[in-house]
Parts: sequence; structure tokens; C-alpha cells
Amino acid sequence: MPPRDNPTARQARLGSELRKLRERAGRTAREAAGLISTDQARISHIEAGRSGIGEERIRRLASFYACDDEALIEALCVISREHRGQFWWDEYRGTLAPGFLNIAELEHHASHMRCLQSMTLPGLLQTPEYARALFEGVLPALPEDEVEARVEHRMRRQSVLDRDKPPAFEAIVHEASLRMRVGGRKVARDQLEHLLEATDRPNVTVRVIAFASEQFIEVTQTVLYAGGVVPQLDTVHIDAPFGGVQLDAAADLHRYRMQLDIARQACLTPEESRSFIHHIARDL
Repeated sequence: MPPRDNPTARQARLGSELRKLRERAGRTAREAAGLISTDQARISHIEAGRSGIGEERIRRLASFYACDDEALIEALCVISREHRGQFWWDEYRGTLAPGFLNIAELEHHASHMRCLQSMTLPGLLQTPEYARALFEGVLPALPEDEVEARVEHRMRRQSVLDRDKPPAFEAIVHEASLRMRVGGRKVARDQLEHLLEATDRPNVTVRVIAFASEQFIEVTQTVLYAGGVVPQLDTVHIDAPFGGVQLDAAADLHRYRMQLDIARQACLTPEESRSFIHHIARDL
């Protein structure tokens, strides 16, 4: 089978984790290739997510790399069994940019999520009208059918919060995002009311950083921290103009965990945040 031109984020992550294990063990790609009776080029493709790998080979390589973390090995095997077309977001392949598919995939597999946003509210908590106003404001202007596809995709992402065992979701939002009248007064008010309703879910927490906070927090980037089924598969998603960037290096994960922890300290409590949002919505 020829190498994949565009591996999914999860396929790329599987390869990345295998490369980390190999490098930590001090093994070369040539040694790994010899173990599973292939060539160096195939190992390179596997570690880039461009070629698949079966469970038996994953377990052989893990043993060769002296990895005895069975939870991690099993998680990698689960990823290896996944394929294009089995998840709902695959319907948008070729219609939306890969970044839209990647964030849906990340949220779907997350054990818990934390986000930090300053100018807009989290996609998982948006109304269709609010999301549409955001997409209609993109420059250069998007075709109407793409706007609608993006809105539909964003609404379908929200099902992750309603499933039988939903991930815990903590949203840290700046007061600026609450006061932005995206889509006009009515759309903005309805959005804030929807945000308040979302906090009735036991798995959703919203915390607000008020303008009056005297603790400066770096909030210019939109950050989503998604916990994996094992800590090694934690991922940070950073919004970018062309679809976002996903980070998984240990130093990056530590940095953004620390940023989110510091931001939480500057927030109002969840109860204070609800009251704060209510007052802003009432004044619109």
C-alpha cells in the first residue's frame, strides 16, 4: 500500500509516539526495521503517520524499546485499528480543511478538556447563529455553502458533551468575549443565555477572567488542552489562521498546563462567573 498523502492527526500521533519510544530506547530506525522485517523508509513512513502498522508489530516494537507501559501500548493499538470513514467528521473530508477534522477527532477521543479564550466563546458552547456570524466575518469572505458546512460541523462537534460518559470540560473565558456583540445584540444575548444553560451540565464548568482582575494572563492565543486516555497522549490545540496546530512535546504540554492553572487563579469562581454572565446578558 502506498504511503498516505494526508494522515489524520491521530495517525500522525501514533507514529510520533513510536518514534519517541524508539529514541528514548536509543534504537535506530534501521534496527527497528530489522526487527519487523521491513526497511528504514517504511519505519520513517510509520513514524510520520504515512503508513499504518498492526497491533502485533506495535507490541514487538514496544518490547524492543523496553516499554512496559501496557496502558500506553493498548492506546496505540486502538489508534492503529482506526480508519478513515468510521467517524462522523470524515463526511467533511474534501469539504472542510483538515484542521476542522482534526479538532473534532481530538475532542471525540479526549478524556477531559480545558480551554482558554479571550475574544470569542468556545466552539463547543456556541449557538448556530453565533457560529454563523463568526464564519461570515472571515476575510476574504467564504462561500455561503462553506459557511453552512462550518456551522453544521461545529454544531455536530458539540455532541461530545451530551454522550453517556462525556468528558469534563472547563472553559476559561475573558470578559472581552462576553461583551463582544457578535452577530448583533439579540444573537449575543441568546449566546450568553445558552452559555448559562450549558453550565447546568455536571461536566461543564465556565470561569470568567474579569477586566477588573489585577493578575495579567497571556490570553491572546486560543488554547485547548485535551487529555488523552493516558497522559502521554495529552494534546494542546492552538488556533491558527489555517486550521490550528497540535502540540504534544512534553515541554509544550507542561507550559500550557501551567498557563491554564495560572489563568484559573485569576478567574471568578464558577458561581461568581454565572452571576457575572447573567448580569452582562441582562444589560444587552
